[in-house]
Amino acid sequence: MNTNPIAVYSSETIPEGAVPMCSLDRCVAKAIMLASINEDQPPLYIGKDTLKGCCPGSMTYLGFTKPLKFIKYFVSTGNEKFRGGEAEYLKAGPEYVEGFLESIGEIKPLGKYLIIQRCEDVEDNVDVKSILCFGNGEQIRNLSSIIHFRTKNPFNAISMAFGPSCATFVTYPAGMAEKAPKDTAFVGPVDPTGNVWFPPEYMAIGIPLKIAEGMHEDLNNSFAVKRPQVASPKTRDNIIS
Repeated sequence: MNTNPIAVYSSETIPEGAVPMCSLDRCVAKAIMLASINEDQPPLYIGKDTLKGCCPGSMTYLGFTKPLKFIKYFVSTGNEKFRGGEAEYLKAGPEYVEGFLESIGEIKPLGKYLIIQRCEDVEDNVDVKSILCFGNGEQIRNLSSIIHFRTKNPFNAISMAFGPSCATFVTYPAGMAEKAPKDTAFVGPVDPTGNVWFPPEYMAIGIPLKIAEGMHEDLNNSFAVKRPQVASPKTRDNIIS
C-alpha cells in the first residue's frame, strides 16, 4: 500500500510531539487520511478541550457532544429553520435519520484524548482499539478476504454501514458506538460528502484489534502468501476498454 496503517487508541495525556487533529483539517476524517499518507507524521489527538475548528459532526461521532437538534433535517431533506433549508439529501426524510441515530446508540469517547498514530510508531504498551487501512479496491478486497479466512458465517464479519467517514474510520471499529456490531470490520466510507477529498480509486477498512490480530496470525497460511499471483496478478484480463 502507498499509505500507512493507522492505530486508534486513547490517552489521558497528550503524547509527546502530537498535534491537534483539526490543525491538519477541520474534517477529522480527512486529517486521519492525511496522517496515513504523510511521511514523518506526528500523532494526532482530539479531546473535548481541543474541538475548536473541528467539524460539528466529528464532535458528535467521536463522542464529545450530542447530535445537534436540527441535524436530522440537514442530513435528509432540509428545514427552513436550519441554514435556510440547506440539506445533504443523504436520507429520504428526518425520520430515517432519527432511526439511524437510534440504531447506533450512544457514542462514548474512548478516553480524554483520541489518538491517531501510524502503527509503526505506536509503543508496545498502548491499548490499541482498532486499525485503519486505506488502499485501492484490490487491496481492500484482499484484506477483506483474509478477514474471512476463519469465518463460518459470511455475513457478519464485514459491514458497509451508513454514517460519516469518521464513523467508518474510527467510531464503529473502535467500539465507540453502543449498538454497533462487535467483531466486525467496516468498509467505506459510505459518505459522498467526502468525495471532494477522498481519492476515487481508494477505499478504507476499519478493523477491530481482535480481528487484526487474527489476520496477522493467518496471513502466512492464506492466499496472500500461498498464492501471491492471485492476490496481485502480474498479468490481467483487460475487460474494460
